[in-house]
Amino acid sequence: QGIRDLTVLDVIRTTPRHLFLDEAMAHRAYEDVALPIGFQQTLSQPYIVARMTELLLAAGPRQRVLEVGTGSGYQTAILAQLVDEVYSVERIKPLQHKARQRMRQLKLRNVHMNHADGTMGWQERGPFDGIMATAAPERIPEDLLQQLATDGRLVIPVGGDSQHLQVVTRTAEGYETEIVEAVNFVPLRPGTVK
Repeated sequence: QGIRDLTVLDVIRTTPRHLFLDEAMAHRAYEDVALPIGFQQTLSQPYIVARMTELLLAAGPRQRVLEVGTGSGYQTAILAQLVDEVYSVERIKPLQHKARQRMRQLKLRNVHMNHADGTMGWQERGPFDGIMATAAPERIPEDLLQQLATDGRLVIPVGGDSQHLQVVTRTAEGYETEIVEAVNFVPLRPGTVK
């Protein structure tokens, strides 16, 4: 489907997607569709996971990546195999708990998790040379832009009813935005859920 980064494709191919779903949905794990994971959240389709990962890495390797919205942990696990350190923020505690168990099961030790409001990023651990959001804000939160290092890339779906995947690169002069394609993500919500 136009994904050219063979390293990304290889990681997608070898990561067991069924581990990130409840048993009732596991039989659909290898379809190219988004699937429910509870709490009105979804596991993104493999294509969009690969596409966003490829966009994040398009300007070269990333050392410190912030993921906004751990969800099932599938995107987290993909990133953890391709970057040095992943800092993942999730607002829904039970989802984060399950994702943490999956990281242990897969022996991914470079993932740091925080139960917090994703719209605020993770300031204490920034700046980040990559940020990926797996839920869509109406507008890009200022906190995320501030936590992006110079030459850092932010990959984020933006919009309400009509959403577009955007790549924002921080330069010495400011921010450059590229609109990539139409997408459909759950909304990025503030606050936390115990």
